[in-house]
Amino acid sequence: MRIRIVDAFTDRPFAGNPAGVLLLDAFPDDAWLQNVALEVNHAETAFTHRLPAGGEADWALRWFTPATEVALCGHATLATAHVLTSTGAHTGPVRFATRSGVLTATPEADGSLTLDFPTAPLTPVEIPEGVAGALGAEPLGTFDTGPNTGDLLVELADEKTVRGLTPDHKALARYSERGIIATARAEDPSRGYDFVSRGFFPNVGIDEDPVTGSAHTALAPYWSERLGRPVLTGLQASRRSGLVRTEVRGDRTLLSGHAVTVIEGDLLV
Repeated sequence: MRIRIVDAFTDRPFAGNPAGVLLLDAFPDDAWLQNVALEVNHAETAFTHRLPAGGEADWALRWFTPATEVALCGHATLATAHVLTSTGAHTGPVRFATRSGVLTATPEADGSLTLDFPTAPLTPVEIPEGVAGALGAEPLGTFDTGPNTGDLLVELADEKTVRGLTPDHKALARYSERGIIATARAEDPSRGYDFVSRGFFPNVGIDEDPVTGSAHTALAPYWSERLGRPVLTGLQASRRSGLVRTEVRGDRTLLSGHAVTVIEGDLLV
């Protein structure tokens, strides 16, 4: 079967967040899926297969890190939609049946894709004791992002602080189900983005994720409320970096970005 590596939330190779994508006839057993994800060894590998016509979704979709299956993944969904549309396996908007409900990806005229995801419910929580030391910076506030993502959203003083983080990944693991999203307002919005973030997810085997689409279902409502605008652009300031356009529509958040296929080959097992 064909396997592809796609860089998501970028319009150029070797940037954004790489994901493995496999189009299947059906899902094999979970152990095989997990072994393939470990072999691919990117933040996520997406597995998808076509569903019978006439249902609420067109394709079934699951996501695995090298360590575990996850409930929601933005960049691997974008990568999967890119493969389906670029190969002609699907035309027009594509509906995915997932553990987080039906998610839609819509091709745009500029070549990007827009994902329709559930907005993360943000709940203010007391700053956990020790999180400042583990992260390497003092939080201004902390928020639980709800069951779909299971993260702790942490606002920091400024963009420079976010970019300069060198956290203790092992220590961070105790503060959330999945990981920590560190964020701050953009220092200079004229550079093309409104807020910055970095994502650390040691509990699913990812010390730092290059660009985390699912995290933006929390970042978008957080910054839209503070900046007074529903449409924003976030920069995830990892080494690879990537841009996510966001639009909050109540209990749904739209995430838009480009994707590029960089590797295509045969899986032999």
